[in-house]
Amino acid sequence: MEIDGIISALFVGLIIGAVGRLVMPGKQRVGLLMTLVIGIVAALLGTGVASVFGVADTPGVDWLELFAQIGLAAVGVSLVSGAKDRPKITSGR
Repeated sequence: MEIDGIISALFVGLIIGAVGRLVMPGKQRVGLLMTLVIGIVAALLGTGVASVFGVADTPGVDWLELFAQIGLAAVGVSLVSGAKDRPKITSGR
């Protein structure tokens, strides 16, 4: 992968992660770097899911692929935010 491909993947991942955060209600305690990582993973997984169902290479905008990516990003943001909000378990001593 060339540098322009890496930069575009980071840009798309950031946008997908940000939109995934926006569709979640309430405030999420997820930083910018984690949003970027979630977005990149969601973009890759969404593309994989869309290709399995045969909707990844359509002319124009692949709306189903985009919705899958945003949905996966929202789930990822929710999981990470929920993990940060859990109380720490202490030994009780």
